[in-house]
Amino acid sequence: MTNISFKFSCQHSCPQTQARAGIFETPHGQVETPRFMPVGTVATVKGLTPAQLESAQAQMILANTYHLHLQPGEAIIERAGGLHSFMGWKQPILTDSGGFQVFSLSDLRKISENGVTFRSPRDGRYIDFTPERAIAVQNALGADVIMAFDECPPYPADYEAVRLATERTERWLERCITAHARPQDQALFGIVQGGVYWDLRTQAAKRLVEFDLPGYAIGGVSVGEPAELIHEIVAVSTPLLPWHKPRYLMGVGTYREMVNAIAHGIDLFDCVIPTRLGRHGTALVQGDRWNLKNARFREDFTSLDPDCPCYCCQSFSRAYLSHLVRSREMLGYLLLSLHNVTELIRFTQRIRTAILEDRFATEFASWLNISDP
Repeated sequence: MTNISFKFSCQHSCPQTQARAGIFETPHGQVETPRFMPVGTVATVKGLTPAQLESAQAQMILANTYHLHLQPGEAIIERAGGLHSFMGWKQPILTDSGGFQVFSLSDLRKISENGVTFRSPRDGRYIDFTPERAIAVQNALGADVIMAFDECPPYPADYEAVRLATERTERWLERCITAHARPQDQALFGIVQGGVYWDLRTQAAKRLVEFDLPGYAIGGVSVGEPAELIHEIVAVSTPLLPWHKPRYLMGVGTYREMVNAIAHGIDLFDCVIPTRLGRHGTALVQGDRWNLKNARFREDFTSLDPDCPCYCCQSFSRAYLSHLVRSREMLGYLLLSLHNVTELIRFTQRIRTAILEDRFATEFASWLNISDP
């Protein structure tokens, strides 16, 4: 299933680790990796305009199939000319299949070999979501990268439950591939599942590679397990995925977890953390989380982060941001969201530069916690 519209090339790799700097080419432009991708669940990164995302150096963003299927519906987006036109974003987009969201509705859904039947939290109607439907919705949305429909077991889950879910995910992938109607301009990524069971992860990754997909993702992480288990899952799964294809760790966007994953060869990340923290008055500053409601910021007239080029940091003081947050003014939450998105993108940009200049292993040594499971 190799697609000539998509190409991944490794520019340089770290001699001491598996970290690599690459270029992922898509129909809507290039993505320089490693890269953090902001999440725009319902065709918007909360609080930020496309122009602000461009100023933050975002190169690829995410949207969610499940949420867009419920509102406004893929037919409306397709008539608008696809997701890029609908939301005014000209660069690459990735759509998640909605599997995680569907399976999180534990009290509202029923799983079968055919797919998942769930009750819409919006209007109570029953919806059948199958691999074929997940792909059809994503074909209509028109994102550059689309994800296979997978079963994401919760944490913790016993071995037998995870085994059955992992095997069903593989069978569903075959159906996704058959249903995919736009392979010429949409890259279908498969997802490695297997929970915290290394034999299942290994088996799933090896089987996935046999399908020769344009890219691969590691899923079923950041669902409640300790950070150490995320590191181990990545360590087990990533080396089994092709070196010449992009690798995406789903739902992870914390500093240490990204550094460790990059050291094992991961290229792409996404997470709702930057905008979620921003909406709660918290800033990400060089590895720390600052609650702007704290008294220490009330008369601090310095920039939030003098080294950050974002509009928030270049224009306003910590005292002003603290005032906005304390006053529950929308502007404060929006400015912090802009800064947080910029911070995580810049963090992966710095890692990329360090890889290219052979400084990664030493410069990020304090973040690394690499060990075999």
